[in-house]
Amino acid sequence: MSTAPTDHTTVPQSGLLGIYLNDHLAGATATVQLGRRLARRLEGSAVGEQLSELAEELAKDRNTLTEIMSELEVPVRRYKLYTAAAAELAGRLKFNGHLLTRSPLSTIVELEMLRLGVEGQANAWRTLRAVGAEHGRPDPERTDELIEGAVRQISMVEAMRVRAVQRVFGIATVP
Repeated sequence: MSTAPTDHTTVPQSGLLGIYLNDHLAGATATVQLGRRLARRLEGSAVGEQLSELAEELAKDRNTLTEIMSELEVPVRRYKLYTAAAAELAGRLKFNGHLLTRSPLSTIVELEMLRLGVEGQANAWRTLRAVGAEHGRPDPERTDELIEGAVRQISMVEAMRVRAVQRVFGIATVP
């Protein structure tokens, strides 16, 4: 007799939270690296300053995730962090019409990837919020603050992305 996938959602499976959190830690690691690299590339501009501050916030959020993992007794799987670092390096190779110089498209694509990373982290905070509400830890109020921070970060990156799209493509409005 087969069972619907939803039949398994009420029984927590040992180890799945650890896998989930390590995957998000790897994503957070790559997101911090991307944010720092993008901030360095745009150093000296207003956007570069914003990105530098954002990258530091993202690094603090990553540290908070490791603290929560420790609280939940979830070990950090270093091999996932190394894989994420390698993936971020590989992500620098983009076929964007420029071989020896930086394409104006690079900033747009990198801001889009940064936004995806922050959205992923927001989803992790939402999941941890639900875990905390059900099991008492992590503290739901703490995760609420992290969710609010991620929403603000997403809005900030989106505003930068829109300005970059307007500049690169010479358009007044971006939906």
